[in-house]
Formats: sequence, structure tokens, C-alpha cells
Amino acid sequence: MQKCIVGKKIGMTQLFDEKGKVIPVTVIEAGPCVVVQKKTIENDGYEAVQIGFGDKSEKNANKPMKGHFAKADVALKRVLREFRLDDCSSINVGDIIKADTFAVGDAVDVCGTSKGKGFAGSIKRHGYSRLKETHGTGPVHRHAGSMGANSTPSKVYKGKGLPGHMGAERVTVQNLDVVKVDVENNLIALRGAIPGPKGGVVFITDSVKA
Repeated sequence: MQKCIVGKKIGMTQLFDEKGKVIPVTVIEAGPCVVVQKKTIENDGYEAVQIGFGDKSEKNANKPMKGHFAKADVALKRVLREFRLDDCSSINVGDIIKADTFAVGDAVDVCGTSKGKGFAGSIKRHGYSRLKETHGTGPVHRHAGSMGANSTPSKVYKGKGLPGHMGAERVTVQNLDVVKVDVENNLIALRGAIPGPKGGVVFITDSVKA
């Protein structure tokens, strides 16, 4: 069965394997999550489960959201996320999903929102090379380059890398290994880095390429 969980990025550290080799890991507070809603083919046309993570006070929830949680008879949650699964028959509303859903050695995909970098030029944003800074190159040594000739093609090609807003977008990192699972403290350690700042919300699922 496919596995999924919502968590919060704690930060990075390092662990050691049996041979004493350093493993860089990202620690995630994964769950506990609760199943808030179950989508079915009969009612919705597809199968999915909606799970909630993180506590939310009643004063910060509007009336429709309170009703949504009251129907499921679960406490208010700060983050709601829907996961499409191949088989949802074994999952029911009110079930608790904990960190032990995943085991050491599992391959997972992690989805999060990357850090926002603000307005960035084409060199930082797209990795363009700069021109030499001697012999009259300036003031264009960090510019984006040709915008398309006047006669041909007399337009800017689609996909031209230009300055603009960088970061703060959804990013998925695939095929990360689960190095350690701490069930008591709801922690999962994944090999490598994941998108987003400390405290950012991330979604962990089985790897689609494993």
C-alpha cells in the first residue's frame, strides 16, 4: 500500500553508519496526522484521503472549516493535504498516521515550498555566464543577452531566461532514503536536503521511481 504523511522541517544534522561514514540528514517532524476525509469513486469520481497536521485554535478557523472537522469528529488541524492512493480501503476517517508508517531503507519523495529569493537577475536565477568586465563590455556584463535580432526572428523566443521572482515555489525532491525513524518523538531522518526553510511544511510520499 502507498504511504503518505505531512510533516515539518526541523533542520539538518549528520548521522554515522556502521562503518563510521558521515550521512548528512534532514530531520522532519512527521505527524501525527489524522484522516479528515475520504474521497470515493462513487461520490467524487476518484479515490483519495485528506489528512490534517498541526493543531489549530478554534478562534482561527471559520465556520465552514469547523463544520468540515466536526463532520469527521476530529480536532481542528492547521494543514490539510489530499493524497491520491491506489487503494484506500484500509484507511478510515479518524485514523492516526504516525512516523512509523515509513521504515529505515524506504525511498521517498518530499514536496515542499522552496525559500523565496525575491527579484533575481538572470545569472543567479538561470545560471547564465557573465561577460568579461574589461575592454568596454559594461554596463551589460550581467545582462540576459540577446533578445532576438530585429529582422529575424523579430521576436523573443519563448522560454528566454529573464530576471524575475525567484524561489517560493513548489519543489519535489525524489528518491531520498529514510535513514532513521524515531516513533516516540515523531521524527524521520532523510538522507540529503529538502526544499524550504526550517519550520516549513513538507509532504512525504513513496517514491514514484524506486
